[in-house]
Amino acid sequence: MKSKLSLTKLGALIIPMIAVIAVYQLFSTNPKYTPSPAVSQQVDSLQNDTVEATPPEPQLLFGLNIDTLQVVEATVEPNQFLSQILRQYNVSLGVIDKLAKASREVFDVRKIRANKNYTVLCSNDSLSTARYFIYEPSRVDYVIYELSDSIKISMGQHPVDTVTKTFAGVIDYSIYQTLSEADAPTELVNELSDVYAWQIDLFKVQKGDKFKMIYEEIQIQGERVGVGRIKAAQFERGEEEFYAFYYDQGGKEDYFDEKGNSLRKAFLKAPLKYSRISSRFSHNRLHPVLKVRRPHHGVDYAAPRGTPVRAVGDGVITKANYSGGAGNYVKIRHNNTYTTGYMHLSKYGKDIRVGKYVKQGDIIGYVGSTGISTGPHLDYRVWKNGKAVDALKIEMPPSEPISDDHRSTYEEHMNMLMEKLHEVPYPEKQFILASAKTSLKVVNVDERLL
Repeated sequence: MKSKLSLTKLGALIIPMIAVIAVYQLFSTNPKYTPSPAVSQQVDSLQNDTVEATPPEPQLLFGLNIDTLQVVEATVEPNQFLSQILRQYNVSLGVIDKLAKASREVFDVRKIRANKNYTVLCSNDSLSTARYFIYEPSRVDYVIYELSDSIKISMGQHPVDTVTKTFAGVIDYSIYQTLSEADAPTELVNELSDVYAWQIDLFKVQKGDKFKMIYEEIQIQGERVGVGRIKAAQFERGEEEFYAFYYDQGGKEDYFDEKGNSLRKAFLKAPLKYSRISSRFSHNRLHPVLKVRRPHHGVDYAAPRGTPVRAVGDGVITKANYSGGAGNYVKIRHNNTYTTGYMHLSKYGKDIRVGKYVKQGDIIGYVGSTGISTGPHLDYRVWKNGKAVDALKIEMPPSEPISDDHRSTYEEHMNMLMEKLHEVPYPEKQFILASAKTSLKVVNVDERLL
């Protein structure tokens, strides 16, 4: 009897539901049929019940479900160890010791540094015991330490997005200031300087110079973490315009102008002819005269006294004098990136002086043995961004123009980027107008009207 009653009640619930669905299907497929308000209300109620029955998506952090966990985010303090962090969240010294030993093959906890971010996922109760510890050694990478009976450690990475952005600015004092005031990435100064290294000294810009860029911004979870490549640039100085377009022609990546010429120039392979290398770049060379080990950040070319020494590239002379152990010494700044030095000269070339502009191949001096030297040779040195580098290992970028095979593709690519550059407006300038009868007033003036 009890079973029959249950079935009866069940039928009493199912039959009306079926009837409601049938009526709904009737009026949804038949536009002439209009259901009564009571039926519509039952249908809406049934639909809402169906939607509410769908379980919500779990909330994830570092790929972990945190619906039932507390989230604590903080930064490693100076002189703070992992044990000091985890003890705050009821993790025993025994577990911490196991974690430290197990971590060495994945990410050693001894590499945890101050000012780096970490996250603790704790149990959602009064004890707030740590279940996971996540450390972020960089903006991209993170390490998950699972604090269970069996310690588990894994590495992960935040999704990195590359977003194409544009910028246009009018220089008042410097490129850095122009970018900074617009809250644009100031790292673009170095990128732009590298693009125009052989055309413009961007550290000697003039007020009123203008520039535009199409560049890549690196983002993590919508937040800017760096910049990528500059795709195109335009620099205006008076009536002059300098364009730069990034293009890869068969594996040879370079920047080219609107005519397809490379913006870069290669150095000469060596600053003199008819020579041999007598000593190479070294961080620990036994000095032939002083008999002590010390760095030798140059390449020595043995050659007869009086052999002409040539500038390996265009540039401005920044040093031309006797300089102790280096003897007669000439130093040339080629651009914002490269500087070269020439030591132990017997004498200087004609009219060689500080501030003089020389071209690639110009004679700047002659091989000698001045300073601390065992015989006639040239000590040739190269600095890149102020750091000494091995002149024999410099991989100079290609300086060939766009090849015939790539000409049509490049022109199509270049025209598309140039059109986008022209679409980027320069910001409005602000002028302060002063009057004897009126207060100071700031007026915005469209740069294109000037």
